[in-house]
Amino acid sequence: MLNVTITESAQVYLAGLLEKQNCEGIGVRMFVSDPGTPKAETCIAYSRPGEHNEEDMVVEYEAFNAYFEQRSIPFLDEAKVDFAEDKFGGQLTIRAPNSRLPNVTDDSPIEDKVNYLLYNEINPGLASHGGVVSLSEMAEGFAVLEFGGGCQGCSAVDLTLKEGVEKTLMEKIPELKGVKDVTDHTDTSNAYM
Repeated sequence: MLNVTITESAQVYLAGLLEKQNCEGIGVRMFVSDPGTPKAETCIAYSRPGEHNEEDMVVEYEAFNAYFEQRSIPFLDEAKVDFAEDKFGGQLTIRAPNSRLPNVTDDSPIEDKVNYLLYNEINPGLASHGGVVSLSEMAEGFAVLEFGGGCQGCSAVDLTLKEGVEKTLMEKIPELKGVKDVTDHTDTSNAYM
């Protein structure tokens, strides 16, 4: 279920922008890039006819259609798009409090579960050594991880990977086949050990 608010003032502002595009049937598309991570950004883009995905959720507003990326919907929960006029014209703001931290459930994609555990359980422990680990990609059921900070080039990274990160992820995400490390550990400039 979609729980996104586009205020009346934001709808008027967006309709004005869309009108200037001189494109029949143009709408907006809302999505979150890097959802569920500290790098998450909530975006609104033009969506010309045929540019949206078939899986997108469509909401019809008075002056335009808004398309919401299916993958982003859990991260857009309680999002609000607003427009406030000021002496310089005005500002469109997007607040998406759940874009970086989704409500992870048993039905969530494995990628969301991995990111949730990395950022809420694993990285706080690694931070004491100046380290961090992030999900690079999911490949054939494996979490492909990249270490940074004090973990990159650290002599104990194999132990950290196998006994810490992989063990935690495998215990809490049974459908995960394993983890792989794609970090270039030859760079030891920030290594903890």
